[in-house]
Amino acid sequence: MTFTQELLVLGGAVLILILAVLVIQGRRRRDHDEATQESPYATSTEGQKRCPSCGAYNAWTDRNCVSCHRRLPG
Repeated sequence: MTFTQELLVLGGAVLILILAVLVIQGRRRRDHDEATQESPYATSTEGQKRCPSCGAYNAWTDRNCVSCHRRLPG
């Protein structure tokens, strides 16, 4: 193998490496963008208190739990 052939093989390997890095970065960016999109379903419990005794959700204005009738904190 001559020096010129070795350089061509090395150049091809470098090009393949660069393309692989670009593909990986694009996939990571796309996955990150999909993960940060807002979901159409509500996941927040804003406006609700959770009872520490039974775990039931109550309105933020409730003083006592609607399930076990114990006093809610806050």
